[in-house]
Amino acid sequence: MKALITAGGHGTRLRPITHTQNKHLIPIANKLMLDYALEYVRQANIIDVAIIINVGDDSIRSEFGDGSSRNIKITYIPQDAPLGLAHVVKISENFVGDDPFIFYLGDNILVGGVSRFVTEFKNANSNCHLALSKVPDPNRFGVAEIKDNKIIGIEEKPSVPKSNLAVTGIYLYDNNIFEAVNNIKPSARGELEISDAHQYLLDKGYHISYSEITGWWKDTGKPSDLLEANRLVLDNIDDSRDGIITNTEVSGNLQTGKNVKIIDSKIDGPVIIGDDSIIENAHITPHTSIGRRCEIINSEVGYSIIMSDSKIKNVTDKITGSLLGNDVQIIGNNKDQSSHRFILGDQSRIEVD
Repeated sequence: MKALITAGGHGTRLRPITHTQNKHLIPIANKLMLDYALEYVRQANIIDVAIIINVGDDSIRSEFGDGSSRNIKITYIPQDAPLGLAHVVKISENFVGDDPFIFYLGDNILVGGVSRFVTEFKNANSNCHLALSKVPDPNRFGVAEIKDNKIIGIEEKPSVPKSNLAVTGIYLYDNNIFEAVNNIKPSARGELEISDAHQYLLDKGYHISYSEITGWWKDTGKPSDLLEANRLVLDNIDDSRDGIITNTEVSGNLQTGKNVKIIDSKIDGPVIIGDDSIIENAHITPHTSIGRRCEIINSEVGYSIIMSDSKIKNVTDKITGSLLGNDVQIIGNNKDQSSHRFILGDQSRIEVD
């Protein structure tokens, strides 16, 4: 079995972060988003993986190389433009060949990985297997219509959804999917919709089985989704401390990298702090991820993702619900301030009055 993972697109809903980096390289609990997808397929004993990338974007290849560092084999497939998920499948036909495969959207995070769905696909002996999840806003997704425990219809972003079961970014196929993607037409927005490919399979009498996700699943398309995914992952970290921790009160799980220094501070876990970071006279509150070589001094930060090489100093009121890129600096002047929320791209500089 093979795997096809998306890592393209432009991440417009995550700007300005994505002006300077591919969104699949944003860290969730200090691990790159795309690393979760690769870890999931490797746990399912799939080692032959293709990653879809934007033409001209070398950042994914530079980070993951041939895949040997992750014990997999990676092939890169460039996509000229974001022409729809069915188009992604279409341009991957030569890579997949006649093998069954899992198609995974690289910006999805879920508890438990994908091994269960691979097993259920094989046991169902179906042509297509979809992972569904109950959502409060199904009109944002492809939606499955179910009757007598069978999928009888798939509709993309319906104005009046026929169920609350969204088709998540986890799909399993045999090679009949290529008949579908090569026969559907672009939608009104000019894309080859994966929901149309699924409906084609249904109309032609192919067997579509499904699983329902019972734990949490997040499509990390917006900053709020990233922060929520970060929270969900941090809720499951173990307590693991390295470095120097002095005169500091710690409650909840704390995970630190090498050479971390935490001095005269308070940490309310779950919190993760990357290698070589310094926390001094600071208060870090739950569900915060701090990258490598960061400095948080005389400040309070909570429910945030702080990427590597960033500095927060002398900000007297709490920074919360924030997403800070690499090498961001927020410097206060110790005057009274209201609380702050930031979404800042790489190398941003903020002075707080």
